[in-house]
Amino acid sequence: MRFQSFIVCTTAIMSVQPVFAESTVDDVTDDELIVVTASRAEQPVSQTGQAITVINEDRIERTQSVAVVDLLRNVPGVTFARNGGIGTSTSVFIRGADSNQTVALIDGVKLNDPSSPGGGFNFGNLLTGNISRIEVLRGSQSVIWGSQAIGGVINMITREPTEDLAINARAEYGYRDTGQVVGNVSGRFGPVAASVGAGYYRSDGFSAFNEARGATEQDGYRNFGANGKLEISLTDSISVDLRGYYSDGRTDIDGFVFANGVFGLGDTSEVANTEEFVGYSGLNFALLDGRFRNRIAFAYTSVSRDNFNLDVQTFDALGRNERFEYQGIFDMSDMVTATFGAETETSKYRTGSGAGASNFSAAIDSIYGQLGITPVSGLTANIGLRYDDHSTFGGETTFAGDVVYSPNQGNTVFRASYGEGFRVPSLFQLFSDFGNDTLAPETSRSWDAGVTQKLVGGKIEVRATLFRRDSRNLIDFISCPVQTGICENRPSGTYDNVDRARAQGLEFGLVIRPVEALTWSLNYGLVDTEDRITGLTLPRRPKHSVNASLDYDWSFGLKTGASITHVGSQFDDGANIREVAGYVVVDLRAAMPVTDNIEIYGRVDNLLDEDYETIFRYGTPGRSAFAGVRVRY
Repeated sequence: MRFQSFIVCTTAIMSVQPVFAESTVDDVTDDELIVVTASRAEQPVSQTGQAITVINEDRIERTQSVAVVDLLRNVPGVTFARNGGIGTSTSVFIRGADSNQTVALIDGVKLNDPSSPGGGFNFGNLLTGNISRIEVLRGSQSVIWGSQAIGGVINMITREPTEDLAINARAEYGYRDTGQVVGNVSGRFGPVAASVGAGYYRSDGFSAFNEARGATEQDGYRNFGANGKLEISLTDSISVDLRGYYSDGRTDIDGFVFANGVFGLGDTSEVANTEEFVGYSGLNFALLDGRFRNRIAFAYTSVSRDNFNLDVQTFDALGRNERFEYQGIFDMSDMVTATFGAETETSKYRTGSGAGASNFSAAIDSIYGQLGITPVSGLTANIGLRYDDHSTFGGETTFAGDVVYSPNQGNTVFRASYGEGFRVPSLFQLFSDFGNDTLAPETSRSWDAGVTQKLVGGKIEVRATLFRRDSRNLIDFISCPVQTGICENRPSGTYDNVDRARAQGLEFGLVIRPVEALTWSLNYGLVDTEDRITGLTLPRRPKHSVNASLDYDWSFGLKTGASITHVGSQFDDGANIREVAGYVVVDLRAAMPVTDNIEIYGRVDNLLDEDYETIFRYGTPGRSAFAGVRVRY
């Protein structure tokens, strides 16, 4: 019934007949869009064969989304699972890859947490705040981005410095005493350009343990975040680049309790604190009349986590990354561009405190290179190679290549790519009480091929991509009934390279824009996953996901929109015994300018009050309404 409900609602949206205002489609085409994540440098999307989706500032503002994952769910092939409301543990799956196999970036700096068991990034505390752009790169991308880029890369880009003084601010209030305030100031002052912002969010929330299953207490959340960018032009060819990002979140969580003779998920008094800091300092200099561009930088990431239950600390961990890097881009000719670089990274992990604290660390040194060739107009090929040397397992070499071709100035575009990926074992998997320092890295090989076709002068655009990824040496926890070999002194079990997996499927997109004021879009993702050892489906990977969206700008200034999301059923466990039902969520939104600088907006999330779960027994928000004001100067 849920999928049928999705079809009915989608049909209803398509049948809306507003009065169309006379206008034309923008002259700027998607193929002129500049992206930075595909090659770690500015590049027209028409010159990469990678599958990449850009969520721009206009889309972020239109959807009024608070959490980044609520934007990501609209990208074909991307799904997420969350242990309750905003702030709780959140995993993102790109084309069925594990969340630990996704590289998360903020302004190009890695966000992974060395103190987490899998070494990945928890998207739970990541709010849209002053993020103005998100690029989602799908497929194995380790040649450019190194470890963890098996499923893909998600790059969140905060507001850039502006030439003139600009102020952006917004405030909103709604469901369950939820409030948010966000502001950003940017401008140029002589040779210095800056962008600085901050935001605060709080909510009484709802129970992480699903209220429909008997939960009674609310699990609230609060978060303070800040962002900053500073660009200092020393000369026409030399500049200094400073970036910073900070997030401090506190969320009430639920866990497993013993009640009525049963041990299971239930309400608890536990709270989780997460403090994240990202810093970057870089020196940029250009040689040979700008043809040879260089960057030397230091990047630092720190994630501190601790849990308390009735003022008693139950968990304490700190993870840090320190990375030195060099990157060069050399325009060898009008047809050939070379990108190359070197990195050295040290990861550190501390758990516990005082004399009982445990400290682990590992280092990885890397070199990479990529060549982009445009022999004729409309045809570009890229090929790259990377070598990494890890302090524990040794070396790993990865290769990638892609090609893009358009025979008719972008009306028809063919894309294909091949990529290899790897993920180094986490510090926890290597050195903890359950660790195994003989682990090898997880590896993958992926390919995709797609076509984009524009029709009716660009008013209709159709995209379709086929993909497949094969992964080997996947790390999983094993029991140790016999204390020999890697199980020696591991009575509770250890980690080992014991698994293989496959993911294949289809990504489809349709955008119809008959006039400038009206946009209807549809995205569909088919992700078929398989554990190659057991033959079962990977857990928490729904096979089908669909999103339909309609936006219309009325002639008197009102902006309205509606979105319908359908996510199919999924198994919550690797044994494929416990199934979580699919769901349909309908959202409505509107915004109206009051003056040239002030806009009021509002939205209703989960209009039909769908009772659903993304993880078995964990709650999701019911119908909720919010209203706010946005100011620009």
